Amino acid sequence: MPRKKTSVWFRGLELLTPPIAPRARKKAANAKRAAGPAGRWIRSYHSAPPLAGHLVNHLAYSLYLPAAVKEAASAGLPLVVMLHGCKQTAESFAAGTRVCRLAERSGFAVLLPEQAKTAHAQRCWHWHGEPAQSEAPAIASLVDAIVRQHGFDRERVYLAGISAGAGLAAVLALRHASLFAAVGLHSGPVFGAATSTMSAMHVMRRGSRDDPVSLIDAAIGGIAHPGMPAIIVHGELDAVVAKHNAEQLGLQFAHVNRLIDAQGVLRAGEIRTYRQDDVDYTDFVKSGRLVVRVCIVRGLGHAWSGGDPDVAFHSARGPNAMSMMWRFFQRQRRSVAHGAARSPA
Repeated sequence: MPRKKTSVWFRGLELLTPPIAPRARKKAANAKRAAGPAGRWIRSYHSAPPLAGHLVNHLAYSLYLPAAVKEAASAGLPLVVMLHGCKQTAESFAAGTRVCRLAERSGFAVLLPEQAKTAHAQRCWHWHGEPAQSEAPAIASLVDAIVRQHGFDRERVYLAGISAGAGLAAVLALRHASLFAAVGLHSGPVFGAATSTMSAMHVMRRGSRDDPVSLIDAAIGGIAHPGMPAIIVHGELDAVVAKHNAEQLGLQFAHVNRLIDAQGVLRAGEIRTYRQDDVDYTDFVKSGRLVVRVCIVRGLGHAWSGGDPDVAFHSARGPNAMSMMWRFFQRQRRSVAHGAARSPA
């Protein structure tokens, strides 16, 4: 007689598992670990309004609310949106970055959109090519809907991603800037250089051959952009996405924030470079405010710095990138009335 399946609950994640099977026990243990702290997980789907020419409008997502926050008390919380990389899921990215543990300590919610295998066999986001192929409009719609539904603080919505997720995060930060107060890009490609899968591979290996600042102006017009504070983290030994991409991204976001002009000449603030704890920093500072930071982690490959090494694409080497990003995010606000990023009073 076949064994009945029993319902096992792990911190808000329901799993149907046979009571004894070793494979099922391992699967349950992995899910428990992915759930992390004892907060509340909400997993659902979002259907964005259809847009002419856009192919993606249906997204799965996971939303994490800290244990101390009841559903009715979520209003006013900051929100961190996390975009996973290829071959990752929302839960594995949450586990590897330990973002939910940080959310418990610091009091913010976490939104993790998830790419479907039907959209890409390796779960990669489409960060290059025609806008119609991108998931950016659907994710922007999801973020707006989640903020409205739960009453999160619109001035404190932050965005982070790794690899292909960082590529898409850059697209969102530059094309949907009014939604986000700051962005964190880990192991990501330079913006605007890739127009196809083939050119994307070339960009990942060596960065852009074109001037990165001119790419920004061609895509969005740097003068018209309201500004977007950015922290960029990259492994020195990254063999998948070369660190030159991080250096070019730093110049792009310095231009977006009006620190350097179209020729790459510093027009406002100052640039500070230094080394600390095996990280090479380049800071763009304006009126005492850190606006753009590039962090090259020495000895790190294509993996999340200071993450859980037992989860693929995360490394114990280097400082905790999630904590670094959150410290940077806490300094930033997005003025809802004017759309401009600003430092807290």
